[in-house]
Amino acid sequence: MTTTETRMAADVRSPHPTTPSHPPKSPYEWSARGFVAPGVILVAVLLYLPLLWTVYLSFTRYNGLGSPEWVGLENYVEMFADAGFLTSAANTLLWVIGTLVVPVGIGLGIALLTWNLAGGIWLRLPFLIPYALSGIGVGVIWSFILSSGGALDQALAVVGITDPPRWLLDAPLNTVVMIFASAWQGVGVNALLFTIGLQSIPKEPLEAARIDGAGGFRLFGSVLWPMLRPLTAVVVGLSIVASLKTFDIVWAMTKGGPGTVSETLALTMYKETFVNSDYGLGSAVAVFLTVVTLLASVLYLRQQLSPKREF
Repeated sequence: MTTTETRMAADVRSPHPTTPSHPPKSPYEWSARGFVAPGVILVAVLLYLPLLWTVYLSFTRYNGLGSPEWVGLENYVEMFADAGFLTSAANTLLWVIGTLVVPVGIGLGIALLTWNLAGGIWLRLPFLIPYALSGIGVGVIWSFILSSGGALDQALAVVGITDPPRWLLDAPLNTVVMIFASAWQGVGVNALLFTIGLQSIPKEPLEAARIDGAGGFRLFGSVLWPMLRPLTAVVVGLSIVASLKTFDIVWAMTKGGPGTVSETLALTMYKETFVNSDYGLGSAVAVFLTVVTLLASVLYLRQQLSPKREF
């Protein structure tokens, strides 16, 4: 028997093979870790450390000067007892609902109407251009349109409407019109994403459904919508996260006013921290908003993208 055959026979008889369970790290693997390390360190320093500091501050009384004073859950009790915070939470919920209904719904409608048309890209382009603007820019434009005596009021006066609604002064109307202003910016990118999803659908199921007589809403409900569900889950998830963090458009259009009637949680966090210099209460709002955003994202995406779910 040769030496090689003897080693093979020994390996078969031995309950513990000679091959090591953890092979030594290759130099390429250590090099890869070295390339990744700066990014990991940067994320830890710029994201995780500030998060931990914010969580700590939420249990303290701190005005930005001196040392934080530990107060336990006092900031959270004060936060939930504040009527202004409850208004901000209600407005944020209204933003979530409105963002799902308006920009996502209209974006899906535009995609369905244009994806099979010759030159459909040119029909979608006007809706996509506002996405290049910043939230502050969108807010400034729509403030000019919706402010009292602004462009919309003057246009209505031409057709005889001299007592228009106070678009940015009365709640919840001011939140509703700001949602439509945000939708003006977000419709185009949602339409683009849905168009990409529609173009990726195989033609065979569509042709088979049309041969069977499906068309219009029946074709959409039976074929298109089930195949768009994975993409829809991503679009809706991103919309939920963005709406929970709404700040820039509200700040540019109303600054949360009059009073606090149009504030969102992100705006309340900013005001408590940087306007009122109550870093502890502002941090408590920030922690609450972070937890809500994480829970909403994880629960929604876990439900929609579960492998047990049938599309």
